[in-house]
Amino acid sequence: MKKRLFAGLIASAMMASMLAGCGGSSDSNGNAQGGDKASGDGYSMTLIMSLRDEFLSTLEAGSKSAADELGVTLASQDAQNDTGKMLQFIESAKNAGDDAVLINLVDAATAQQCIEAAGDMKVVFVNRAPSDTSVLEAGKSVAVVSNENTSGYYQGEFLANYFKDKGKTEIKYLMLQGTLGLVHTEQRSASVLKALEDNGIKATQAAAPLVADYDRANAMDMISPLLGNTEFDCIIANNDAMALGAVEALKAKGMDPTSIPIVGIDATVDGIQAIKDGTLAMTVFQDANGQGYGAVKAAVNLIEGKAINDGTDYETDETGNICWVPFEPVTPDNVADYE
Repeated sequence: MKKRLFAGLIASAMMASMLAGCGGSSDSNGNAQGGDKASGDGYSMTLIMSLRDEFLSTLEAGSKSAADELGVTLASQDAQNDTGKMLQFIESAKNAGDDAVLINLVDAATAQQCIEAAGDMKVVFVNRAPSDTSVLEAGKSVAVVSNENTSGYYQGEFLANYFKDKGKTEIKYLMLQGTLGLVHTEQRSASVLKALEDNGIKATQAAAPLVADYDRANAMDMISPLLGNTEFDCIIANNDAMALGAVEALKAKGMDPTSIPIVGIDATVDGIQAIKDGTLAMTVFQDANGQGYGAVKAAVNLIEGKAINDGTDYETDETGNICWVPFEPVTPDNVADYE
């Protein structure tokens, strides 16, 4: 079973099970009649994304699919990486009488502002957790995210095994970082180096980290001047887009991207294809559909006074305010499962 399809089938099966348990019949418009109202039926929500890129567009699609299954009315907005616009969209959702708002933070440090702007609405931070998770409050504001420390750690474990197989315990790396100040940029960058150290690899930077803001073109432009005059053993990127920018830069210089391991995160469609082509050594699957589904389900659960992971297979942290959607490593050995 392919992972992308499997996630959708799991969500559909869960929804079908829930709806079947509600009893009653439906009218010609599909509205429940008799028995209890289907969970989520009649609720209105807004998903506010930091921007609309490939990954977040997939998250948006997962959210809308879950909303359709749950009977939730879901609007979506693109804040275009502008916190001011994000806050305006939150205010608009509140004024429109929405029951909940799903927020993909532009700036993780502004979570408290977002909660205050939401007023009485339930708040679900999705994909990006607040930098200070103490702002989360049971029954009011929660997060549906993936543990970013594990994403980078999977990269580091892969690289450690790769170099150990070649008899190397000391390496030099180039790192392409996402936007500074974002929690997942910091955790992805730190955890990959920790995994290398934990697995007996001494890793030193061949050049200062390149901050490419998760953008493919930026990554290509920033790494190009280093190619051909800097010695390095691998390229570590905080996401697939930047990893692919490095691949393109190497090709443009007449260098073979398969000659060194380049690792990314997200398992985007292009990232998966690059692994199949051999130009990307590995990536880490971040379940955009799962995060989108989990965010809508968490919002419904908040409204109905249930645990935020109720009706899912996802685990929560010790506070019950963070729902974890797991990362999974993707390598040439298992890439077919993620097509």
